[in-house]
Amino acid sequence: MKNTRIYKMAFASVYPHYIAKAEKKGRTKEEVDTIICWLTGYDETELQQQIDTQADFETFFAEAPEINPNASKITGVICGYRVEEIEEDLMQQIRYLDKLIDELAKGRAMEKILRT
Repeated sequence: MKNTRIYKMAFASVYPHYIAKAEKKGRTKEEVDTIICWLTGYDETELQQQIDTQADFETFFAEAPEINPNASKITGVICGYRVEEIEEDLMQQIRYLDKLIDELAKGRAMEKILRT
């Protein structure tokens, strides 16, 4: 899975798409933010700073306070790849986030999305 172009893409350019996908299915921006903060360890202020500075995905995940230890419980297929089998850490983290947003848009309960 060699697609380093996504690594240089600004997180802020994709973030509105996450929100739109969730809202289209009756979910909220707050739920999207909760998922992102759960996965990365950012708080709301730090998340907004990453958006404001137009951090790319590589920087966004490199500066994340702590990837949630339960992230390894995220399984399934996203973009044709099983997320648990992706070997490259950064790509796996990006796909974890994609998978969580998909689960939100599909109506899954937050406690299940957050693997609690």
